[in-house]
Amino acid sequence: QVQLVESGGGLVQAGGSLRLSCAASGRTFSSYAMGWFRQAPGKERQFVAAISRSGGSTFYTESVKGRFTISRDNAKNTVSLQMNSLTPEDTAVYYCAANAGSVLVTIESYYRYWGQGTQVTVSS
Repeated sequence: QVQLVESGGGLVQAGGSLRLSCAASGRTFSSYAMGWFRQAPGKERQFVAAISRSGGSTFYTESVKGRFTISRDNAKNTVSLQMNSLTPEDTAVYYCAANAGSVLVTIESYYRYWGQGTQVTVSS
């Protein structure tokens, strides 16, 4: 079992940056591909980014490409999301999630474990 705890959310002005972190419990962190999702008010949760078990492969939703970077440190059991050039449309609760599969996926149901979320608010 994996427990995930996100941190790093907050309020930032448009054009600013934030770095989200997700700390995982357990000794099997490197066995999971990891993903970040977000849910804006009144909207469904959507995929943001994913990273493979080794960190060698990443995938992003189109709207964040070139602005967000997902990374992981298997020695520290953490996955991060560096978010630059933020816009009000990035305002959402951000969740990290763990997927036991070997393929990067964008579908929520493939992710077995979820954190509680961290709020990101971007003001205009």
